Amino acid sequence: MKIGYRTIKTAVGTPLAISIAQMLGLTNFISAGILTLLCIKPSRKESVLSAWHRFLACSIAILYSYVFFETLGYNPIVVGIAFALFIPVTVYLKISPGIATSSVIILNLYSLGQITFTFIVDEFLLIIVGVGTALLLNLYMPSLDNKLKKKQVELEHNFQVILQEISLYIGDNNQVWNGKEITRAEEILDEAANLVSLDRENHLLRSNHPYYDYFTMRREQFELLKKMLPLVSRLPKTDRLSESIAEFFESLSEAVHPGNTASIYLERLSELQDEFDQEDLPTTREGFETRANLFRLLHEIEDYLLIKRKFKASDIVSKKKKNRN
Repeated sequence: MKIGYRTIKTAVGTPLAISIAQMLGLTNFISAGILTLLCIKPSRKESVLSAWHRFLACSIAILYSYVFFETLGYNPIVVGIAFALFIPVTVYLKISPGIATSSVIILNLYSLGQITFTFIVDEFLLIIVGVGTALLLNLYMPSLDNKLKKKQVELEHNFQVILQEISLYIGDNNQVWNGKEITRAEEILDEAANLVSLDRENHLLRSNHPYYDYFTMRREQFELLKKMLPLVSRLPKTDRLSESIAEFFESLSEAVHPGNTASIYLERLSELQDEFDQEDLPTTREGFETRANLFRLLHEIEDYLLIKRKFKASDIVSKKKKNRN
């Protein structure tokens, strides 16, 4: 069983907040621990929002408690009325995550039987200690770069296999492939999107993320790969152009990486398109359908490469001899 950073922070922060509240001599020091527990979130952004929601909700709760309890009395019916009017206000102000902690404050004030200025200060100090402890602990967030790099490597491996299998199918009608890389690639893209979103929320002042554009680019390419598969299945296996396309896919599969040498492959694709144009027109319906599928496949490959070319500056000047994409 793996213990995550959030669990560790909760285990450290809760007793720490209680200890601080006890040292300050606060009455309901346990409430500081509850506030810390509820404010520990997976990202800095969520933690800051949670802290703000709870601070504002608790402040309103203190005001409501004073008005209702001091005006209508300290009895359970008044508690119900206070909650009935307090909760809709938090929903309206979009601070409903603070309902649980502010409820603790309301019940603390109710149990006192008399609200004094000293006790109000006491409650505010509890809020500051609990929320502040959580915010301090959440200043540290582990870097997700290593996880994202692993996702990148795994995704590129799956892309390589998909392109290789397409090449094998066109070349010798190899139908052994079970297509599991398609499913796994989609899972990786979803997992990476969640990690990127979390990492962006951990860097409140950074608008751009180094992996956001990369995985967005791969997502667009992946959609095109899925569109290619039914077209590939309709190509003849003995046609000269099909053999050239199989070789092209094989070359493409050997060069999937984060860099950009798409221009080289666009040039090679242009040569394939010239071959396509020079071929005699088919004389049968099947031939026309095959030619149409081939034309569409070449168009999808071109879009696949154009997406990569737009992703970043070309690497062909420094990596031309490697002939990689």
